[in-house]
Amino acid sequence: MKVLTANRISAIALAVPVLVLQLGVTRLQSELGLEAWGSAAAQQKEQQKPQETRRTPALRNKVYERLAEAQVHAEAKEYTKALNILRDMEDDSGKRALNSYELANLYNLQAFINYSLEDYKGALRSYEKVVSQPDIPLAMEINTRYTIAQLYFVQEQWRRGISALLQWFKVADTPSAQAYILLGQGYYQIKDYANSLKNTLTAVNMYKEKGKVPKEQWYSLLRYLYFERNDLPNTIATLEEMIIHYPKKQYWVQLSHMYSEAKDEKKQLAAMEAVYVQDLLDKDREQVTMAYLYLNADVPYKAARVLDKGIANKTVEASSKTLEILGNSWRQAQEVEKSIPVMEQAAAKSDKGELYVRLGSIYLNNEEYAKAVKAIENGLKRGGVKRVDNANLALGMAAFNNRQYSKARRAFTAAARDKRSRRHANQWLAYMQNELDRQRKLAEEA
Repeated sequence: MKVLTANRISAIALAVPVLVLQLGVTRLQSELGLEAWGSAAAQQKEQQKPQETRRTPALRNKVYERLAEAQVHAEAKEYTKALNILRDMEDDSGKRALNSYELANLYNLQAFINYSLEDYKGALRSYEKVVSQPDIPLAMEINTRYTIAQLYFVQEQWRRGISALLQWFKVADTPSAQAYILLGQGYYQIKDYANSLKNTLTAVNMYKEKGKVPKEQWYSLLRYLYFERNDLPNTIATLEEMIIHYPKKQYWVQLSHMYSEAKDEKKQLAAMEAVYVQDLLDKDREQVTMAYLYLNADVPYKAARVLDKGIANKTVEASSKTLEILGNSWRQAQEVEKSIPVMEQAAAKSDKGELYVRLGSIYLNNEEYAKAVKAIENGLKRGGVKRVDNANLALGMAAFNNRQYSKARRAFTAAARDKRSRRHANQWLAYMQNELDRQRKLAEEA
């Protein structure tokens, strides 16, 4: 498998899925596509049989009444009153001692109040006390352990969250896809990508098996994990699924980049074009990339249209480089009349003479010899020309055709100083001398 370099990753700009921390667990669940807290208990309805039989102590009437009183205060947001009642009830000795089930209910309500007060550490301590009680109902333990794991994740205590969730898996009979994705997110945060991929893939497949569409965030994480492993085929396959269910611009663009990595230029162009025809490529870089793709596919007219439209509506900057690409695109599309004014603008904006030399070559090919001479001379004067010898050859040809023979001779002689152009330049010097001799003889005979 080919290694995807850091530069390529930067160019692709794949969004790394990060577990967004929120003050509220409900919002956290929404971000991850998790079920509500009560769902852990609801899952037990799907269980085919209980895992074990527990003899749970009874909840005495007096204790129930005090708990109900505390709950009324809690629901009215009179948290201090509610907590005072619970503190008064909390006793593990003498006649007022509470049994394990009563204590579990007390700590459960205490945890809810702490959570409502955004005291997440206090809520965690209370929930830990719930599961530490012996012989509490299995459904209560399952629900509480799931909540504990979520609270650890809210506080970015990833390893503790993972550990708590693994404890939950031991007692839950039918873990849901949401539980697997939560575990996958946890492993992602500690950079254990192998376990993250394993659990994320489990969640995605569980949804697919039920005929349900996996959450967008799940696909996003799965795509990143495959990419991190340099698994290009599965990265592409995941993106292809994503655009079926979530046809967003960013996924089309990422898919185009992945096809590029796979050297599949036809699909690369098709994916990018699918976004362009919907007028979704609104960034300068994206439209220039689209133009390059058309040029690579030998469709220069479309490349020119992309840039021309972008410059006109000001979504593409009319920089020297972009104008150069546009001018070359028109030229390759045999639209010379459109190419020339664009190349003139590109050359004028450039701080080097290279574009003036190229402009001169266009004039030369278009038999506008005087303009060619002026443009090439401007380029050589400005400097920064890559092949001065070639520029002098073009200047010589333009000057010769414009009957500026002395200037042509100087240009060919300069070109001949470079061994790469010497033979060609000398041929032109010889040809020009023969032509001048011929013209002189014709003049003498007249």
